[in-house]
Amino acid sequence: MDIDQARTFLAITANGSFLEAAKQLHLTQSTVSARIQRLEDELGTRLFVRNRAGTSLTPAGRRFFEYAKRLVLTADQARDDAGLPERYRASLRIGGRIALWEGFLPQWVGWMRRRANDVVIRSEIGFEEDLMRRLIEGSLDIGLMYTPSHSPGLIVEHLFDETLVLVSSRPDDKGPGEDYIYVEWGPGFYAQHAQSYPDIEGPAQLVDIGWLGIQLVLTNGGSCFLPARMAASFIAAGRLFRVAGSPEYVLPAYVVFPRTTDSPVLEQALQGLRELAGQERERAASG
Repeated sequence: MDIDQARTFLAITANGSFLEAAKQLHLTQSTVSARIQRLEDELGTRLFVRNRAGTSLTPAGRRFFEYAKRLVLTADQARDDAGLPERYRASLRIGGRIALWEGFLPQWVGWMRRRANDVVIRSEIGFEEDLMRRLIEGSLDIGLMYTPSHSPGLIVEHLFDETLVLVSSRPDDKGPGEDYIYVEWGPGFYAQHAQSYPDIEGPAQLVDIGWLGIQLVLTNGGSCFLPARMAASFIAAGRLFRVAGSPEYVLPAYVVFPRTTDSPVLEQALQGLRELAGQERERAASG
């Protein structure tokens, strides 16, 4: 058994497909299949069931999952930590949605630097699918997102609730107009939005991140829903305006992390996230 076999196993598990795993790993499908065949031969059991719906784990595959993740995570941590300068004791990899890097996660990085300046922090931006895949593979220690999925070996913990508000480039807007930009905040937002605006036509502009919505509104004019936390500085500067009488929507933010880990700093990192999330909840309650 080698690291490449375990990494390939986790890529298939995360993507639910030999083909998608091959694309992600930049390998041929035959190479992926050959690696899994060798791994199954070494373990003496089948790890996957393949059918029209995709690929799923057998009971033996589910039992092997934690071992594979630990093997890959240990190898990655060994590579990262072995190359660290002597004054650093560990590294931590954290990824999150770009909206959560607006204020919240930079504050957490500052929190960590003050309390654990001997830890290297690798910060990344990603969408839920990629963040979850990397958490499953063990190539990410912590993920922050709005619509996590559940997977064996991972803990999904609610941190705080964002409040989505309608903002516009014009102070006198009454609601979404012709230049309204629909930001894809997930299925919960879609359902609430459809209930509030049942007669609205499909918007001509759609974006997948709030940051892009901001850029389009500031450049071309228009309106979009943003987390109040993210919009606050633009409103204070007079560049965006809250649309009076518009609905507000709740968008929960979650942290996802492995149930078991060899990381010596994961618990401290989570402590910082929980502390700052508590401050967010207090601000929301007082505001």
